[in-house]
Amino acid sequence: MVHVGDLQRYIDAIRRSGTTIYDIVARHLDELWIPTDHLERLLDLSLRGTSLGNLPLRTRSKVVKEHICRALGYPVPRTFKRTQPRFPSQDFDVYVQKSNNIQIWNEDLQAARRYVVVRVSRLDEDETITQVRVVSGQHLAGLDTTRTITRKYQARMLRSHASTELVTETDTAPLTHLVADQADLVDVHPTALPQVGELLSIKAVFERLRPLVGAYLTDPGRDQERNRGALLHRLVCQRLGYSVYGDDGRFPDIRHQLLEVKLQTSTTIDLGLVDPHSPDPLDIPHIGNVQIRHCDIRFAVFGGTIADGDVTLTSLCVVTGEMFFARFAQFQGLVLNRKFQIHLPPTFFDDPR
Repeated sequence: MVHVGDLQRYIDAIRRSGTTIYDIVARHLDELWIPTDHLERLLDLSLRGTSLGNLPLRTRSKVVKEHICRALGYPVPRTFKRTQPRFPSQDFDVYVQKSNNIQIWNEDLQAARRYVVVRVSRLDEDETITQVRVVSGQHLAGLDTTRTITRKYQARMLRSHASTELVTETDTAPLTHLVADQADLVDVHPTALPQVGELLSIKAVFERLRPLVGAYLTDPGRDQERNRGALLHRLVCQRLGYSVYGDDGRFPDIRHQLLEVKLQTSTTIDLGLVDPHSPDPLDIPHIGNVQIRHCDIRFAVFGGTIADGDVTLTSLCVVTGEMFFARFAQFQGLVLNRKFQIHLPPTFFDDPR
């Protein structure tokens, strides 16, 4: 849980720095870069209850951006430039929503970019802001049930003679001094931020998960693909040593272990907007003064077969993002639609934490 007292230090640092919303901030500069959890909490506390007074759409958008500048400690510009994203300093765009449909025009969804979604009440004339969510492009892409977002990374499962495979014995170089072969995870939540002393090595992750090969996932009902994934995530959490299960929909699935979990009953691995090999920074605070990158994420790819609605786990491959495409063949030729319309589910504004 993000405490209010932790937020003021970002505001004070931004004010002292004299930076504007157009000054790019390196994500490793902790005092100026606001992690997503903190950004969401800060904006929700600052904007919730604000009346927009039935303003015209363009004026409403401008007023919301002015409120955001003040909330974060930035000076309000006389005019807002048409930059992509609108707030380059913190790498986020802003969408003010009365309806549940977000429309994104003439630009790609970016996996690591943040999207600030401001909920406005439809039930009062003052158009009061009722909640603010901040999510990544990868999270939004996962909500695209219409499959209009076709720009995504995919890979192909390649056959292996071994049912379990650890592609590399060690983690990527930045993680090597952060990980350990033993960690007590009983009292930790799987979606918590990773900490030194609690991060298992990739070899330890592999050893804890390999007994799952041969396990069954029983028929999960109507939304089979999503529910099978949830069942597998629950088993993975148990095998890693957690006493609870948690999934907040963000990348990677088990954030506390920097672990993304894939269940493959077909040969195509859908990676969404995330390039596993990318050196781009992951949007989490430093771990032991190390900025974690997408390529440092560990992937647990389970193969499975379906019979009578049940899935049998038949294989496991554990690999770093850095080596992902050395093990799995990347599809080429991405397609892009120029307009994305994403329907937000009823649970979108439920607090995931």
